[in-house]
Amino acid sequence: MTGFNRSDDGRILSIAEGEECLSHSQLNRLEDSFREWAEKPIRDDVRLSRLSVLLIFLLVRYTGAKLSEVLSINIHTDLDWARRLVIFRSNGNESAEPREVHISQSLADEIRGKIDTLKSHKESERLLDLDPGFVRRKFYERALECGFPKRLGGPEAIRKARGVELMQSNIPLPAVQMMLGHSTPNLTSSYVAFSKDEIQAVAQRFLEKESGRKTSARNSFFGKVSEILRGDIQTRVVMETLEGNSIITVITNDSLERLGLSSGRLITAEVKAPLVILHGGEASPKCSTENRLRGVVTRITNGEVNTEYIVKISETTEICALVTSSPSSPFELNVGDCAWALFSCSAVVLHVD
Repeated sequence: MTGFNRSDDGRILSIAEGEECLSHSQLNRLEDSFREWAEKPIRDDVRLSRLSVLLIFLLVRYTGAKLSEVLSINIHTDLDWARRLVIFRSNGNESAEPREVHISQSLADEIRGKIDTLKSHKESERLLDLDPGFVRRKFYERALECGFPKRLGGPEAIRKARGVELMQSNIPLPAVQMMLGHSTPNLTSSYVAFSKDEIQAVAQRFLEKESGRKTSARNSFFGKVSEILRGDIQTRVVMETLEGNSIITVITNDSLERLGLSSGRLITAEVKAPLVILHGGEASPKCSTENRLRGVVTRITNGEVNTEYIVKISETTEICALVTSSPSSPFELNVGDCAWALFSCSAVVLHVD
């Protein structure tokens, strides 16, 4: 699942194979269409059928699961409300390990309430086991109602769109791969190994942020502590991300104790855009800045006061830098140029759950 790119108009996203999928805003429009359609005053039997289709859409849209996986859900064994998990099992392969996908608290509450409504009319372990052809037709109808091409409203297209949406939210690629049941994540870090539970924790944190309608900071890194060097007054902390980048910060010893940091602890590091310095060129700049991340300039937004530069350092991570817009400034970078994002250890702020 690599090679996702943002289109020039920002509305349709291109996938490596040249296919298209809906953008985040279009997925939300499609979801609104499903909700309005399901809530229209109609006969009870039709209303329950529409409610089932809405549930199937929500599960495909937010877990990125295949339609066949969703239709096979056993409401008694495959929905873990306490841990907010949807469990997908490999039909016909008893030895395959089930895939557990986290959902947000708000989504879990909504799905549970809607399932209780369905159960009040029909008790069955397979409440969502509808005819696949019927479900696909309803998906296509909603897409056309929104003015989208029919093919972009199918379950497979929505699954791909969810993958793009997650990656654009800066969720590390290994976490996206695990959520969608793709190949075993290939962790590039030579120093830190992330367990399955730790990768799931990454996804869970982002999903809760997403459900709260909070925008993920572009200069946000998630990983775990790999090194702590304590001094008399301050402590040097090194964090390794899922994608193999090292982020170095210096905090006070009081902050070390207050945050409860220790080797292996999962943390988030954030850097404000005005504190990021850009340096063009392939070679690493000769300077004393502790944090250096190499990437490619993907977008430049010119303003009267500042110019915003977006530097892509991995498949799922972008760094934003703000540079003063001055006619006399010799600074010059163009889209497609190699660039280094530099920031000092004192510019990094650490967060823990």
